[in-house]
Amino acid sequence: MNPEQLLPLVRKPSRYGGNEFNVPAKNWHDASLRILLAFPDMYEIGMSHQGLQILYHIINGRPDLLAERVYAPDTDLEDLLRQSKTPLFSLESRHQPLDFDVLAFTLPYELCYSNILTILGLAAIPFYSKDRHEEHPLILGGGPGAFHPEPVADFFDAILLGDGEEAIIEISDFLVVAKKEGQSRQQVLAGLADIQGIYIPSFFEPQYGPEGSFKGVKALRAGYGRVERRVLAEFVDGPAPAPLVPLNKIVHDRLGIELARGCTRGCRFCQAGIIYRPVRERSPEQVLRLAEEGIKASGFEELALLSLSSGDYSCMGPLLVKLMDTFAHRRVSVSLPSMRVGTLTPEIMEQIKRVRKTGFTVAPEAGTDRLRQVINKGITEEDLLATCSSAFSLGWKLIKFYFMFGLPTETQADLAAIPELALKGLRAGSGPGRGIKVSASTFVPKPHTPFQWEPQLSIDEGFERIDFLKGKLRENGLKLSWGDPRQSFLEGVFSRGDRRLSALIVEAWGRGARFDAWNDHLRLDTWKEAAAALGLDLDSYLGRRDFDEPLPWDHLHCGVDPVFIRQEYDRALEGAYTPDCRVHGCQKCGLCDFETVFPRVHKGDPVWPAGQGDDGPQKDGDIHFHYRLDYSRLDRSRLLSHLELLQVFFRAFNRAGLPLHYSKGFNPSPKVSFSPALPLGTESRAEYLFVDLSSAIKPEEWLDAINDQLPEGLRVNELSQTQSKKIPARVETCYTFYLNTPVANQRIDSFVEVDVFPVEVTRKKKVRSIDGRSQVTDLHLLDESTVELRMISEVSKAGLKPLEIVQAVLGLSAQELTQIRVVKEWFKTA
Repeated sequence: MNPEQLLPLVRKPSRYGGNEFNVPAKNWHDASLRILLAFPDMYEIGMSHQGLQILYHIINGRPDLLAERVYAPDTDLEDLLRQSKTPLFSLESRHQPLDFDVLAFTLPYELCYSNILTILGLAAIPFYSKDRHEEHPLILGGGPGAFHPEPVADFFDAILLGDGEEAIIEISDFLVVAKKEGQSRQQVLAGLADIQGIYIPSFFEPQYGPEGSFKGVKALRAGYGRVERRVLAEFVDGPAPAPLVPLNKIVHDRLGIELARGCTRGCRFCQAGIIYRPVRERSPEQVLRLAEEGIKASGFEELALLSLSSGDYSCMGPLLVKLMDTFAHRRVSVSLPSMRVGTLTPEIMEQIKRVRKTGFTVAPEAGTDRLRQVINKGITEEDLLATCSSAFSLGWKLIKFYFMFGLPTETQADLAAIPELALKGLRAGSGPGRGIKVSASTFVPKPHTPFQWEPQLSIDEGFERIDFLKGKLRENGLKLSWGDPRQSFLEGVFSRGDRRLSALIVEAWGRGARFDAWNDHLRLDTWKEAAAALGLDLDSYLGRRDFDEPLPWDHLHCGVDPVFIRQEYDRALEGAYTPDCRVHGCQKCGLCDFETVFPRVHKGDPVWPAGQGDDGPQKDGDIHFHYRLDYSRLDRSRLLSHLELLQVFFRAFNRAGLPLHYSKGFNPSPKVSFSPALPLGTESRAEYLFVDLSSAIKPEEWLDAINDQLPEGLRVNELSQTQSKKIPARVETCYTFYLNTPVANQRIDSFVEVDVFPVEVTRKKKVRSIDGRSQVTDLHLLDESTVELRMISEVSKAGLKPLEIVQAVLGLSAQELTQIRVVKEWFKTA
């Protein structure tokens, strides 16, 4: 079945539209290599992932390469695909995964592993690498999960450790040649193993003792006993690709610019601080250019400066002032999602609040200074309370605190200090409406960190700590949220697990495990039943590891010397602080060679290009010019909800530079009025909206300018100035219904002949009877399976929807209704 026929049946069809703005136009047949980038979670999560978009643009920047995307389908679409025996499809061209040369998965976190099998299963690709043949695409993996991939290693042909910008081109170039030469699958794997950072799981074999204990991983090829991480030495300054702009609301719905990669603060629980070091900063001049180009090309209302610790960026002060001077008058806010206590200074907060007060989270991690010394957090209670005082005094009302419980050496006193610290933070400010939101979750020991040998709390121990915090956080203004210990349990199992867990994933997936990172989907009993069926003891994966015990990731080198990691564990128990090598000299972690790989930090004042970012303030003014835009929404744009449509137009107007008036208040919005909402799935050539502008425009010039900024399926047909922006009270429109089966003409004749045709519908959870005949001016057949309906809609009067009338007249089922193509046209306006 054509996927387009299935999408109207799902909860959120815009996830699968594939017509986002700035999708590159690539010819399928011109590509020498076709790569399908897969993210094993829902679209809203995957589209927020910076790494996938980086690779997407790098690949598509090459004329001979093609990259498309696929995300894990929600369970409703998965069921429909199975029932209709329709393969999963790429968003852009609707090709199935088997049509691609490479299927490349991002491995962002452990709780998405079951979704990998969903994508493979719906693509008719065998789960295990050993079961695939020459006709199957090569299955690649990468991302943070690549540093401890053994639970899913048997599913992958190759996995990349480390930065992908340069590696993806090397991999692609090799595969283009291999494809032309007709190399076998084994030849391809052998060739990939020669590329730095590539791990071929089938070239290694796990070893187990007679009692089932893990004894290490054996290399099966000479000279290939340890895989070295790939490190990008520095950011390359070049033209910025236009960012993909989603048409629906995603988790991080903004322009993200990677300010810096890597963090050497040395928090001992943090895997990212190990696997992404050293610190490599972009120059402030490059950040400004990327911001200006990205906002212009996207129309986003928010710019996020991304880093593991954005406040540590060496030029943050002057950069932030420049960004705010550039974007504040455009109503583009600047956010710093990852700030440390002590770096969120009053000066920085003063800049951020110039457009809107984006919220921020501070992460004490632990309740006491003692435990923060153990984890090398490098902040004190005094630092934290000073940050809270500054934030509240500058007008912020809500501050989020993030804690972990179950950290090494934690005592009851450390746990009790969490609510005490939250209360002190609340009292650091004055005035009504202040709040501290405490988020707490179970500490999960991660591979390649100094705490990788530590035990993890059990599920019961996690809930006991949550109950304790619930009992203590009762003060007005304090609120507690927590991570589910059951999810932490699974995360801990897969973080430090071995290849025996691949069979567990297959078994649990077959029993229905999906989207385990989502609270409403998690079914821990399913995993426990699967483990019992396989004779696996999941609790054993959470226990303490001996220092001389082989670990499932020992053959995968993160770049940091294992001796340094062990020394950091000892220093943790001593409460000794390891300073940041950016400012206190090399700490001998073993990563840098100081020739190509070393910390790259920008010092000195930025040199801003003349005129860059100096548009000056712009004000709405008191003059208003009203214009009406008549537009069509066809094809894939029919999958947009009304709220999604609003966002699409707002961002299109931003990109076009339309001089809109904005509402006043905390979150100003464009003054745009839309025609009544169209039913989801209905196409139309008869939609309109009104805009309120601060200056006059020439409609003939702006018509093309606006259409250039609209995604596929949306087009403005007419733009005209008007004295009124009122929606017509009475509208007569024409709807054409294209059915899949012939229509009984006698049903239509019977409807036309009666004076009253009551239809029962549900409105606001109540069943009502509404006369459909009085709304209809004409209903007739155009051919045996095409019906034309002309009807009157009155804004102030409750009426029936066109589909409700046609369903009642023709006696259609709900399923049949969703398969009808409906197109709305203008008839006349009164």
